[in-house]
Amino acid sequence: MTPKLCAIGEAMIELAPVEGGLYARGFAGDTFNTAWHMAQVLGPRARVGMVTRLGRDALSDAFAAEMVADGLDVSGVSRDDHRRMGLYLIELDGVERSFHYWRETSAARHLADDPQALEAALTGASLIHLSGITLAILAPPARETLFSALARTRSQGARVSFDPNIRARLWPSPEELRQTLTAILPLVDIALPSFDDEETHFGDTSPEATLKRFQAAGVTEVVVKNGAGPVTCHAGQIETPPVSEIRDTTGAGDAFNAGYLAARMMGHPVDRAIRAGQALSSVVLRHPGARAPKSALLPLD
Repeated sequence: MTPKLCAIGEAMIELAPVEGGLYARGFAGDTFNTAWHMAQVLGPRARVGMVTRLGRDALSDAFAAEMVADGLDVSGVSRDDHRRMGLYLIELDGVERSFHYWRETSAARHLADDPQALEAALTGASLIHLSGITLAILAPPARETLFSALARTRSQGARVSFDPNIRARLWPSPEELRQTLTAILPLVDIALPSFDDEETHFGDTSPEATLKRFQAAGVTEVVVKNGAGPVTCHAGQIETPPVSEIRDTTGAGDAFNAGYLAARMMGHPVDRAIRAGQALSSVVLRHPGARAPKSALLPLD
């Protein structure tokens, strides 16, 4: 049976800078970037889809059509009569990026409003991937609905992957941020945190400290990203190969997640999966925007 992956979260309209002060329109979002790259490198070996909510406008239609054209499953996509997709604009300073967001009325904020529809979308999944942004955009009752759906699906054999991907501005308070990101850990099988986030918001003194904190919460597979530094896992540290000709750092962590999870879905060991994540991340770093061109991607061995 073809394994099913569900990525849960928000996809947004992306405005990325091009020459002459102009912007190119695309679509992106952390869990969507991961799902999209997984679909490209896995092809027909997996059924990769998004669980999200869109509007009924032309841009939402264009995004849904693009997902289908790119081989993603849209059966978990619901529609909203009153809301539309959020939007963000990338501002570059060299290769480093900052973002400007317009997402307060995003339809994806209501992706977990219907418990039955959410559970149906997740049924049969081998792997479910979500992020701290997924949790941040949901109201507290919707988070509880999501947690319940994850627990039920996990009891049926699904594995849950979680990237905390902390964006402090999305949270009402630092306390709610820490409480929520800690509360989900008992439901997580694979954690993909970034050390700089965990250092800033949880006071971790090293990637090893992050690893141990997640393990103490019951997460059995923890991979700590650290930018250009080594990746830390239960077996130790794996050096990150240098990347030349970096164009844009947007989406690099999402691409790492995609390569790592795709390799793990294919049965590769953790060290090989980390290298697959590093390789896919390096491709994204060499191109503008959050997703690499299809022509630059190779099927995962």
